[in-house]
Amino acid sequence: MVSHILVIAEKPSVARSIAGVIDANKKQDGYFEGNGYLVSWCIGHLVSLADAGAYDESFKKWRYDDLPILPQEWQYIIPAEKKKQFEVLRSLMERPDVTGLVCATDAGREGELIFRFVYQMAGCKKPFKRLWISSMEDAAIKDGFAHLKPGTDYGNLYQSALCRARADWLVVINATRLFSILYHKTLTVGRVQTPTLKMLVDREAKISNFKKEKYHVVHIAAGGMEAASDRVSSAADADAIKTACAGAQAVCVTVKREKKTEQPPRIYDLTTLQREANRLFGFTAKQTLDYAQQLYEKKLLTYPRTDSQFITDDMEGTVRQVISILCRKLPLFDGVAYTPDIDRISNNAKVTDHHAILPTVQLEKLDIAELPESEQKILRLVATRLICATGEKHIYDETTMTVACEGSLFTAKGKTVVQDGWKGIEQRFKATLKSKEKEEPEAVLPEVTEGDILQDVVSSVSEHFTSPPKAFTEDTLLSAMETAGNEAFDDETEKKGLGTPATRAGIIEKLVKGGFAQRKGKTLVPTKDGLNLVCVLPEQITSPAMTAEWENTLMQIERGNADADAFLSGIAAMTSELVKAYPFLSDAEASRFDTARETVGKCPRCGSPVYVGKGNFYCSNRECSFCLWEDNKFFSSKKKKLTKKIAKELLDKGWCRVTGLYTPKKPQLYDAVIRLDDTGGKYVGFKMEFDR
Repeated sequence: MVSHILVIAEKPSVARSIAGVIDANKKQDGYFEGNGYLVSWCIGHLVSLADAGAYDESFKKWRYDDLPILPQEWQYIIPAEKKKQFEVLRSLMERPDVTGLVCATDAGREGELIFRFVYQMAGCKKPFKRLWISSMEDAAIKDGFAHLKPGTDYGNLYQSALCRARADWLVVINATRLFSILYHKTLTVGRVQTPTLKMLVDREAKISNFKKEKYHVVHIAAGGMEAASDRVSSAADADAIKTACAGAQAVCVTVKREKKTEQPPRIYDLTTLQREANRLFGFTAKQTLDYAQQLYEKKLLTYPRTDSQFITDDMEGTVRQVISILCRKLPLFDGVAYTPDIDRISNNAKVTDHHAILPTVQLEKLDIAELPESEQKILRLVATRLICATGEKHIYDETTMTVACEGSLFTAKGKTVVQDGWKGIEQRFKATLKSKEKEEPEAVLPEVTEGDILQDVVSSVSEHFTSPPKAFTEDTLLSAMETAGNEAFDDETEKKGLGTPATRAGIIEKLVKGGFAQRKGKTLVPTKDGLNLVCVLPEQITSPAMTAEWENTLMQIERGNADADAFLSGIAAMTSELVKAYPFLSDAEASRFDTARETVGKCPRCGSPVYVGKGNFYCSNRECSFCLWEDNKFFSSKKKKLTKKIAKELLDKGWCRVTGLYTPKKPQLYDAVIRLDDTGGKYVGFKMEFDR
């Protein structure tokens, strides 16, 4: 019997790439075979933590008395639509000719969890090794298979991923049920999601409470130089300074000249890429991650879910090759002649799981114009950052001049570029953008020395107002999430942020989809429900700093420096205390979220108010399933929509006369009485009458 090694990838497309490299080219049902390998795949999370209802049938209904729900033995579920592929994997694992496995899911916390859940659910005990690669290029895959790591090396990574999943379950299940029951509305509470919402709410409060203040600036001009005063509160004082200076002499008091240097930026990790793509292109964090993932699977970018902005020393040759290809393949870099400084982006100590995001040598074989425009933008952005990061310093002379006139001091600043360096490359890139970032032209000061007299001063006054804090964009929110809990960190400090580079995009999307935040142009602001939710939740749920500490503990578990059981015990204790702290609410407080609800009538099943929802009219009682859908088979077949007016009449009288109904049997439209025919099932029925 010929033995086989089973390779399990995260997606079919990745499995296909791996199979092609290791010559497992024979397509079977749910896997590839050849050269002593079987290559199959998951479909994302094939196995997930089961919902509370799996532990006890009574938990399917949300009741305060059941809380907290703290599983003693965790249970798992396979979604119905994924069972077929799970059975494929299980049968492959059980084959007697399969002597070992290779975990080839994405090389990160989530990828490790996906594989381990399948491995354990299938009851597999066979040894496995880990493929750990940062690129889907053929050479990287070959090298990865030549240097497979023992699966046991990643036990701590799995424990960290498992802890995160279980901690999220405990917080989401218990806190969501608790506050939803108390406030009679589904209020999704998340371990990371809710502190992120808190940051949005705090920023909105600062903006709302901001009181703008007027101030004035006096400007003088003489001898080809313009200078400005500090802020002047009083309009009368500003006018007095202006009047005194008009036509007078000014004297140069000080001239300070400094040579300054701006070092090249670092290459991208996922968060900085998402921030930049949001600022330049308006891409959401999720869109950027999706586009980068697509480029990764096309072998054009390295692994995107990284938190490093460096490469390892052994990558120098590859990076030089990539830079050479970029300079030849991208018109943007035509005529760019420089010697890349690879040392600046190389640091073994700053690369843990994956190096920074880079283009790959596969670009040599590609016409970039064939890619979708969105992917082109991301690829060019990453390419530009690599060229900038390895470019020369930007050097300039800055001159600061202080001028005295009639007892008042004025300041003028000028800048002269000595060496464009990496800034010149950046400006080339920005010049290609449809919405160009505007940069104020740098003033050039005349040659003036201390003691020089400037004649015939021209003076003016400008009026200004102090500005409120800016609403978050995804760019600035991602930055705030990254530094939460340690706002003033330097580059050497451990980042204690909210979520991970791989999860932050999803967190933002959950807030938007849940109705707790909304996009207004490029900005993100909390909704009324979002504001209310943060108001009612305790600090241990909303505190970004505390959640950042949890994230840091998960990182320590991954590194083998913290105990997983102790961490989960702490989360369980917190949820238990939370339930005890909220035994009841006043009627006024419990109706906090009801103010914006529009009622169309009473539920015929339980008598509770029926609310207007998105595309439906639903019973406010969570334990009642009554719902009228605007688009349903009965009305759609007659080319009608169940409107708010019809819903009101049906709930008030049980029937409603509807005009202009369609039937394919007759050319003309007809009228009829529609009557509720509710039997208490999942869907509400209707009957038609013609004799009323």
